[in-house]
Amino acid sequence: MSLLRLVLITLYTAVLGSVAIILSLLLPGVPVFIRVARIWSWLILRTCRVKLVVDRSPAYDPSRPSIYMSNHQSLFDVPSLTLAIPADLKFVTKRELLFIPIFGWSLWCAGFLFIDRRRRDRAVRSLARGSRKIRAGASILAFPEGTRSPTGELLPFKKGAFVLALEAGAPIVPVSITGGTSVLTKGSLRIRPGVVRITIGAPIETAGMTLGDRDRLMALVRGQIAADLEQLGEL
Repeated sequence: MSLLRLVLITLYTAVLGSVAIILSLLLPGVPVFIRVARIWSWLILRTCRVKLVVDRSPAYDPSRPSIYMSNHQSLFDVPSLTLAIPADLKFVTKRELLFIPIFGWSLWCAGFLFIDRRRRDRAVRSLARGSRKIRAGASILAFPEGTRSPTGELLPFKKGAFVLALEAGAPIVPVSITGGTSVLTKGSLRIRPGVVRITIGAPIETAGMTLGDRDRLMALVRGQIAADLEQLGEL
């Protein structure tokens, strides 16, 4: 059954990725990618029998350009967050994904931010592009851990996304996600039915902060995500 699900996921990605590329080229400036991505995400979760439960803070405003920061447990985080966050999202992702046929090309057409972890100069330019996208009205989603946690335990945060938030003066929306590890463990291809739970917290303002506040901001965001994860673990 896992093999069949993997085949279907590959099919969804090939077909809908091609559709996203064509529509993005035909309708530049229109947020068509995220609409196609939500269809892709819904199909994947439905096929794999993954239930999504989302709790949003009353203070959360999806129409406000923001930087969403989430912990990262599983490849299932991406479709789950795509459905849970009702905003025009641009993900921050590793540059290697750009070279995956159809999938990577569709991400490029959608304006995703590709980070080259081996080249600091390229990473800085990518963050600058992200700042411009936020000022133009888009929202960015980043995984500040930089990689998936194999156990679900919250890893140390990297600084890049916080520099982006401070330079753009954009609020940070802390997002906590659990359940992905039990659905698909890092390094495994075995997909199990399950429940993914997401908490979208109240925005943390960065207006008036400087780069000197980076470490304090990072600790504040990490503390909020950790607290929400602890609550989710008690459900």
